[in-house]
Amino acid sequence: MIAKQIGRLAKHSAIYGLGGLVSRILAVLLLPLYTRYLTPSDYGAIETLVALSAVLVTILRAGISSAFFRFYFDSKEPAHRLRVVRTSFWFTMTSATAGLVAGLALAEPISQALFATDDRAWLVRAAFVGLWAQMNYEQLTSLFRVEERSVQFVYASLANVLITVAATVGLVVGVEMGATGVLVGNFTGTLCVYTALLAYRREQLGLELSRGLLREMNRFGLPLVPSALALWALNFSDRFFLVKLAGADEVGLYSIGVRIASAMVLLLTAFRTAWPAFAYSIEDDNEARRTYGFVLTYLCYVACWLALALGLLSPWLVRLLTTPDFYEGSRVVAPLAFAAAAFGGYIVISIGVGRARRTQFNWVVTGAAALLNVALNLILIPPYGMMGAAVATVAAYSAMFLGMAWWSQRVYPVSYQWRRVATLGAVAVGLTVLGKGLDVSLPLAIVITVAFPLALLPAGFYLPAELERVRRLVAATR
Repeated sequence: MIAKQIGRLAKHSAIYGLGGLVSRILAVLLLPLYTRYLTPSDYGAIETLVALSAVLVTILRAGISSAFFRFYFDSKEPAHRLRVVRTSFWFTMTSATAGLVAGLALAEPISQALFATDDRAWLVRAAFVGLWAQMNYEQLTSLFRVEERSVQFVYASLANVLITVAATVGLVVGVEMGATGVLVGNFTGTLCVYTALLAYRREQLGLELSRGLLREMNRFGLPLVPSALALWALNFSDRFFLVKLAGADEVGLYSIGVRIASAMVLLLTAFRTAWPAFAYSIEDDNEARRTYGFVLTYLCYVACWLALALGLLSPWLVRLLTTPDFYEGSRVVAPLAFAAAAFGGYIVISIGVGRARRTQFNWVVTGAAALLNVALNLILIPPYGMMGAAVATVAAYSAMFLGMAWWSQRVYPVSYQWRRVATLGAVAVGLTVLGKGLDVSLPLAIVITVAFPLALLPAGFYLPAELERVRRLVAATR
């Protein structure tokens, strides 16, 4: 049963990951377009508004997107699920529309506040239209996720990306709309696919909003808003402290390390897309607890292996992708990759809190981790520069993982395989430190990376059933 459940999760995660990989490749291919037709100021303005939109989306959703996954699986009754879908849809529509109206009305003051000029007001308006489109689009595509129709989700995502690329190229190159063309192109794809999904889901989207259900969903979701904002601060505050305490050059080197380590993001994004619907769909609590325990172990296995690979191979990856001025950025890849692995563990552990509907304490855990990150950045960056920021990041994410583990076990006890998880972390970190300390060659770095599963054997990591399954697979290939 466990193998079947893990296989189901792995299948959907792989499909989501494939869609995410294509999206990232196309995004990279647009970079030459941006750098040729946009000024650094234009690109900076776009990035600023994207960051603002991320914060506003978190606030305007009021946690309803997380509550949607939890409440949808409360009952198999079609009437209940339809009520959850409609209540979530109309709440999101109302909240997004309120944000759009406010953004359009306050575009000039926002432009003045962010860019010290009114000239970017139309760019601000375009960003708020994009915000409206994003919120509503993601709420509708969440239906594919709860239905475990990952292929259809990826089709919608790829259609969105392809239309976005075509629209962006046309508006930036053909019409020469500059930065505004980038934002308009981005929401054009989203709006087109959203319109198609509205037609496809029209029978499910009747005018119904249950106030009682909405109150319950808000009670579940609202405590997650400050938690999400703390996670946002945790992700981006290091760049702010580096530029203030170490200089822009250090930020540039650090950003290269962040980009290399972001290979972990593809794994975690794919998993995070599949995980809520999968986790809440398991009705029996005993089966859920047993499955969660194995999921944590296996996700940490993959994440630690990938972090080891990125850490050891980072010098050659940076040399392949950058110029000599940026080679030093490889030093921060290993700690940032292991920070992402700790975040993966946090994603798994926190589902127990959601299942128990005890989300009120989440913001304390994430807020404490964000404060720890700030404190360590202030202490470590002045003497150690970007390496201090990297250490602060991995310490904060590790603390967040341990804090959520403590809280989750209090409200929804699960027999997680802590010894195996600790073994994974110790072996992966140990091999990384060994390889870095000896300054190994590329062939030896590859050998150490490939040998990670074998290094776990003397540590007693594998269960007898897992070893037997491997033996059968090996025998079947002979």
